[in-house]
Amino acid sequence: MKSPPFSRPLALVLALLLAACSAMTPPAAPQIQGTGDLGLVVERASGSLQLLNTSSRTALGRVQGLGDLSHASLVYSRDGAHAYVFGRDGALSKVHLPSLSVVARVQQSGNSIGGAISQDGRWVVAQNYQPGGIKVFDAQDLRLVADIPAEYAPGKRSRVVGLADLPGPRFIFSLFDADEIWLADLSQPSAPQIQKFKNVGHQPYDALITPDGRHYIAGLFGEDGLAKIDLWAAEPKVERILPGYGRGQQPLPVFKMPHLRGWAVAGRLAYLPAIGRHEVLVVDTQSWAEVARIPVAGQPVFVMAQPDGRQVWVNFAVPDYDSVQVIDTQSQRVVHAFKPGKAVLHMEFTPRGEAVWISARDSDQISVIDTRNYRSLATLPAQAPSGIFFTSRAQRMGL
Repeated sequence: MKSPPFSRPLALVLALLLAACSAMTPPAAPQIQGTGDLGLVVERASGSLQLLNTSSRTALGRVQGLGDLSHASLVYSRDGAHAYVFGRDGALSKVHLPSLSVVARVQQSGNSIGGAISQDGRWVVAQNYQPGGIKVFDAQDLRLVADIPAEYAPGKRSRVVGLADLPGPRFIFSLFDADEIWLADLSQPSAPQIQKFKNVGHQPYDALITPDGRHYIAGLFGEDGLAKIDLWAAEPKVERILPGYGRGQQPLPVFKMPHLRGWAVAGRLAYLPAIGRHEVLVVDTQSWAEVARIPVAGQPVFVMAQPDGRQVWVNFAVPDYDSVQVIDTQSQRVVHAFKPGKAVLHMEFTPRGEAVWISARDSDQISVIDTRNYRSLATLPAQAPSGIFFTSRAQRMGL
């Protein structure tokens, strides 16, 4: 049967109308999930991470199966969507926050205590105890691109600590067993250029980079003082600072190594934990001379400044590891003290500093504290929590 004479023109008109309507309809918006107010807490006993929301102060879910996280740390991709987790057992995992999934994982060493990510986000670097050295991975798929053993004498490797990212494709790290600091330029990852600074002081145990990327400062476990390198100098060299802060005094047994990575800078002053002492050292960052000491409740582990630098928060090693003290940077004295739980291991400020999140391992909880009035805002259950890492770290150097 033949079609009616009007059917073909009518079909053409309808097709044109549908095409026009389709052209006027905007395409579906891409599904984008922001990560700016998220973070992760390490649950060391269960080898898991818990995803946190800093605005709603809630836990959103858990990533499991990450191995030994007893001394785990992590860094973020530039967009904050992925975390690179460095396990104590030498595993490196890439975790996608929005989907709470592990998207890549490599067993890269036998014992690792942290890592860093390059300024452009291309390279992820792990610092290793066993075997001693650093390894460089492609951030996309964790493909190994460079292996730099910390061999300081024939057949001798050092444990690596204090790894920090620098402007450009460069990383700097300390060799605990060799009394050395190395700077690696990864402009050509297959042929890294290494600059070595020797005899920096006995047993550099941890280090920090100033927020502007200029100064690298390594603490010394084997003697009083710190080693400093001005990386802006035409010919960088090691200088010793605070060489006699414990002179004539008997140091106390060290129950937990202090951490310099969470160091506090307020104005032109830096606040540092004193090894084996119940003191926080105050240092002028222009002259790098000690200007004050602040007595505190015990041996400091983390000494961390609020984002505005108005106060400095301190937690402690055993037997005082249930305590936190707050130092006012104007009066240089402790203005508040409290006990947020058993075995306080880490503190992390929200990006603008209105609250601080505190992990208490032996209480299996995280406390959220208002930094203005020290009021408790929330308490979240967690499985032996330790390190807390917010995605705002993605935009900061040396974390």
